[in-house]
Amino acid sequence: MSIQFVIVILYIAMLFAISLYAKRKAAGGSVNFLFGGRQMNTLLVAANVAGLAVGAASTIGVAENAFSVGIAAGWYNAAWAAGALVMGIVAAGKYREMDCTTIPELFERYYDKKGRVISVIGLITIQLVITSLQYLAGGAILSSLLPEAFSFTGGMITSAVVFVGITLIGGLWSSGLSNIVSVALIYLGVITGTVMTVVQQGGLPTIAAKLPPNTDWFGPIGGLGLATIIGWFAVMITQSITAQGPVQIACGATSPKTAKHGFLWGALLIFPIGFLCAVMGLAAKVAFPDIQATMALPKIIMGLNPVVSGVTLAALWAADVSTACTLLLGAGTLFAQDIYKRFVNSGITESRYMTINRTTILVLGLITLWLAFNAVGILKTLLIGLSLTTAFTLVFLFTIFAPGLCRRNSAFYTTLAGMIALLAWQLFPGVRVFAHPIYLEWLVCLATFLAVAILDSRKITTTELSGQIAIQ
Repeated sequence: MSIQFVIVILYIAMLFAISLYAKRKAAGGSVNFLFGGRQMNTLLVAANVAGLAVGAASTIGVAENAFSVGIAAGWYNAAWAAGALVMGIVAAGKYREMDCTTIPELFERYYDKKGRVISVIGLITIQLVITSLQYLAGGAILSSLLPEAFSFTGGMITSAVVFVGITLIGGLWSSGLSNIVSVALIYLGVITGTVMTVVQQGGLPTIAAKLPPNTDWFGPIGGLGLATIIGWFAVMITQSITAQGPVQIACGATSPKTAKHGFLWGALLIFPIGFLCAVMGLAAKVAFPDIQATMALPKIIMGLNPVVSGVTLAALWAADVSTACTLLLGAGTLFAQDIYKRFVNSGITESRYMTINRTTILVLGLITLWLAFNAVGILKTLLIGLSLTTAFTLVFLFTIFAPGLCRRNSAFYTTLAGMIALLAWQLFPGVRVFAHPIYLEWLVCLATFLAVAILDSRKITTTELSGQIAIQ
């Protein structure tokens, strides 16, 4: 029995032990299960934010990208940190004041029913795409860590079982408490792994000297281009404000002040991990120039001391666990709250509602596993999916800061335009006149919103939008 195998088994056992403890705190109704009873302190909020951000894309995906474009791939995490920072300053406290649960609920509260329907379709799609990528990375990690026990497919299935199981047991409490352990493990593993990798290969100058001369591997832009990096910041700031994961975390805080501070501390935790993983991606480029880029980070770590490699790869897997749990919970909340309870059975009992939540999480877990088998390119796929949050963020910002421009049809048509623009980007290459779809999304969504403001005379009903936001 290898040391790495023992480390992974111990970590899995610890996660389920934490989840079983969390199950008692999550008992007592859907608010406890989905929002931690709105009792998340600053530490738990920060750990949840960092755990959500530092997942497959922020570790495996960054190393995969660095394998081709250089250390500039680490700007992805910097962009996520900027998103958490903006969310903390602009929106986290307001979500907690509103005492809402989802963006679709907010859309119907201030706009109309069709705005709620189209937004929930878009947000669930985003959640499913991102969650599927966690399985892809989980398969890469486990198959590299324990090739005698896991194939790539077997690693994805095992990851799915753990991700879904933990979420089903304890809800947001499982995610929050597990993330404290996972984030600590991520820092320990990634920092130790990076330092030992660099030392083992003779230092950064030696690594730089062995890299191909065609790219500025250690430059601030590298092989990316400034427009791409700016696009990352635009995507991550956009999605941080309205994706269900961040919204759910903010709504679970004990107070608006706690929500704000938790996101600010979370931003600090997110920032450095990407550049550390990018360094290991470059080390993999030197040591294994012909491997599949997705395997860059797991492969380089396996060359380290067995204990260090076991802890580091367990840390990377921990990043996937922490992200996937929050995403699955968010997707389940969107379906149960904004589809089933709103349109199918509004008089549902609390116990039945909990059953629907757990069943939804299980079914969506299976769907995302299927999607994982068909995903290509972790970072590219994720960034395209997250671009869809542009419409939600734009509507939210206008609702809070410029309600006079909001009309009853604004949410529906802005979201619909965003969906059509992203679909066109995927199907018609001639539409791709920008470096990233996020630029097209903002242009189309803003133009649509302003057009509706001119053409639709029915203004939204606002209540105390300038300060405390009341439930209507």
